This record gives sequence, structure tokens and C-alpha cells, in this order.
Amino acid sequence: MGVTMDEILEILEKDARVSPEDIARMTGKSLKTVKQAIAKYEKEGVILKYKTIINKELIKDTDASVRALIEVDIAPQKDVGFDKIAERIYSFPEVSSCYLVSGDYDLLLIVEGKDMHTVSNFVAEKLAPMEHVKGTSTHFLMKKYKENGVMLKHKEENKRIAISY
Repeated sequence: MGVTMDEILEILEKDARVSPEDIARMTGKSLKTVKQAIAKYEKEGVILKYKTIINKELIKDTDASVRALIEVDIAPQKDVGFDKIAERIYSFPEVSSCYLVSGDYDLLLIVEGKDMHTVSNFVAEKLAPMEHVKGTSTHFLMKKYKENGVMLKHKEENKRIAISY
């Protein structure tokens, strides 16, 4: 398919809420051209989803979730390489992202659960025992400073004045 990144895609990638009218003004293209391009990108699967980045740290949420980066060392299967095992792994609902990477491990997963125990159980009971999984390394995300190019503000901590005698 090989679509090159054009200015319409670049604008939408930075802010999916920009209207076709604004994109037309920004690019000098007609409104009809912009709308047709967007519809084509959606139909071809170039634009998969429109997403909002939410700074969950600023929301009082009792259902907050925990995210972890999990490195997975796998033994590739004959004739299919990493694809089949990756497909089995990313089919788990706990896995929000799955990447083939270079380095000491083969796959990098982003896994979400309601707490650290839930994520740990996923690794111990579902992921690690899988055939072709040789090892895992889990890194819990403690604090987000920047996500998808956006710097996140943090709640003000209760700052106490230091008292010295």
C-alpha cells in the first residue's frame, strides 16, 4: 500500500480534533479534497482510530489501572518466525500493545491491570508458561512525564515546610 505521510495526516496525528475545514485552510486544499483524503485513509486502515490522551493522575479515579512494560524472550517458530506467538500473546485482553524489538528481548508488551498483583498474575499464569516463551522481564510504570509527545502535569504534592532547630 505504501502511503507517504502527507500534511493532512501530520495535522491529524498532532490533533485529531482539527476539523476538515481548518485542515483545508491550513493546507490550501479544498474542503472536498480534505474530506475525500480522510475518508480514503480511514477506509484503507491508514487512520485506525482517533484517540484522546487523558492525564489520569489528575482524575480522582477509584478504578485506576497499573501499566507495565514487559520484555519477552521467545523462541521463534519454524517457517512463521515470531508472528504466531506474538499473535497469541497480543490476543490477551491485558495486552494493550505488542512490538517486535531488537536487543536482548524479542517482544515488548504494554500490559494493563487493576493493580500490580493482577499484572503479576497475568505474567506468572498466562504469559510465562506459554510454549515458546523463554523468559520475561516486567517493568511497572511508576509515573508518566510525557505520553505521545504531550508533557503531563502532575498533582501538587503536599509540600511541607522544613523546620530546623
